[in-house]
Amino acid sequence: MSMRLQQALQTLLDSAPLLRDASSSGNVRVLASLLGPAFRGFVQRRGKGVVSTDISVGYEASFNWSYGRDDPDMARLYHLAKTSQWNAATDLDWSRSVDWLDPAMPLLPDSWMPPSKLPAWGRLSERERATQRHGLLSWMLSQFLHGEQGALFAASQITECVPSLDAKLYGSTQVADEGRHVEVFHAYLTQKLEKLYEINDNLYVVIDAIMSDGRWDMKFLGMQIMIEGLALGAFGSIRQVTSEPLLKDVLRSVITDEARHVHYGVLALSRFYREGIDERARREREDWAFDLSVLLRNRFLAHEFYDEFYAHRMTRCAWDELMLQSDLMGFFRRTMFRRIVPNLKRIGLLSARMRPRYASLGLLEYEHGRAASELTARELLDDA
Repeated sequence: MSMRLQQALQTLLDSAPLLRDASSSGNVRVLASLLGPAFRGFVQRRGKGVVSTDISVGYEASFNWSYGRDDPDMARLYHLAKTSQWNAATDLDWSRSVDWLDPAMPLLPDSWMPPSKLPAWGRLSERERATQRHGLLSWMLSQFLHGEQGALFAASQITECVPSLDAKLYGSTQVADEGRHVEVFHAYLTQKLEKLYEINDNLYVVIDAIMSDGRWDMKFLGMQIMIEGLALGAFGSIRQVTSEPLLKDVLRSVITDEARHVHYGVLALSRFYREGIDERARREREDWAFDLSVLLRNRFLAHEFYDEFYAHRMTRCAWDELMLQSDLMGFFRRTMFRRIVPNLKRIGLLSARMRPRYASLGLLEYEHGRAASELTARELLDDA
């Protein structure tokens, strides 16, 4: 019993900064909506050491008995989705081997390895460095896999609760897309890299918060704008730097889907947030999106990788500082939030009140970029 208590206290101590980040806006309503997920994710760590987790969801399914097709932009997106489906089993060449020890084809460049800034990195053998590159890529792709499962469930919820029939029809295609993404990332991790990490606590909190919120627009905001926007930047970044051909092909196919998903969120939320909510509700959504931005940034601190390779060499605090100052995090911040911030602006959630907060994270510079509704999948691939 004393050991359990000691472990609980240590987990609480380690989680204190993350709990603070999960409610950084100070908005009481946001605090109430995030504290439950933060406690379950950071303190109880419900995503760790288990094969499954149950999350209570609360929302109403909206049936549209008029079947009115009154949203031509959404209808065009639905048609594009129907004609852009691909088969993960047959459209990718899975016969190719992935040799993560091959120095001529590194999974990640050393510049993306935060430990490469440490003196100890220079003392590692090439095999040891390759093992850590393999570990970090496996960690990142594992989090993408976990996020795609969250997107699969959120997409099914959104299809049920969004009012517009055109939005429901498009939502049905996203459910199929997300199922395919779960399939392809799981196959790559288990068949090619043969390594799978547990879900990061920050990502668990975000998924818990999205799944347990009963409001349809909050599910759209959390999944379509925040997580899918982050995924666009992250997938494009990895595709740009990896030398592994099969992974490049996987990410190219997934990016074409994700571009439509973020476009879906922008279309669905733009009018609703500009015309359908009062000022208090708008402020809550602005604060909630900012808190999710902090959690998503912290998602890439790679604590599970740290636990495996560096917990015996340095403190978690020192590791976090190393990660936040690394080229990897700088690259991810530029690419991830270059996709998220313009979309927040387009849907009306980047007010003068919020600008200093995003500026404090170094993210405001991206506000003048093009929103998802202005970019094609080809442009996103070329602009990774």
